Amino acid sequence: MVAEQYVCTVCGFNMVGYHPAHCPFCGAPPEKFLTWQECAARHHVEGTRVTDRVTRLNSVPRLGFEHAAYRIETPGKTWWIDCPSCFDRRLQVAESITFTHHHFLGASNQYRELFGAQVRIHHLDSGHELCSAFTFDQPFEADFTADGLEAHHIGGHTPGFTAYLGFDCLFICDYVLFRGEQMIYNPFGPAGDTLAGGERLKKILHGRQFTHVCGVNYVMDYGDWLEQFNHGPTYAGY
Repeated sequence: MVAEQYVCTVCGFNMVGYHPAHCPFCGAPPEKFLTWQECAARHHVEGTRVTDRVTRLNSVPRLGFEHAAYRIETPGKTWWIDCPSCFDRRLQVAESITFTHHHFLGASNQYRELFGAQVRIHHLDSGHELCSAFTFDQPFEADFTADGLEAHHIGGHTPGFTAYLGFDCLFICDYVLFRGEQMIYNPFGPAGDTLAGGERLKKILHGRQFTHVCGVNYVMDYGDWLEQFNHGPTYAGY
């Protein structure tokens, strides 16, 4: 297990192998960092059932604006989409950890070692500097289907952003967010590419039926979500 690793309590980003002057993701100062051992002592990961095969994973207490991860128990093996920031040895084994994008890689390096998991991300995100301390066993370039889970590259918010579909759920992380009750595109990305990715996603979803949307900090009814998405999220960049 890596000896030096810190977790930002503002955003949940894990800094592996060094102690930076500020969080490389959110810019928080070092007094906002915990060692991974302190984080594991103060926080744990809880699962909330979404469907009979899908469980939402969150650090408790919450680690800043850390996003949710999701466990999918397929007939073939257990997958995680994205990864909790807190390292919790009590979690059941996941054989594959696959990412929507590179912004929140969580403690995937530690879970990879603990579980012997295969870690995947789109190759267009794998080379980003935020990923330099993380290992990806299978960066992918093409859309794929494995164990009933579909991966669709849409780009936009990040070059390699990938949406996942399967087991009655759409896994969309933070591609679209809610500001109050209003759906918006994630403003931290190029506007034109983000809007184009949204149009690609609409084509992928056309004619498909799901029960739930699993997002960065919400789970909601797919029909309600789709109605707002088809109406058109706004892009309100900062």
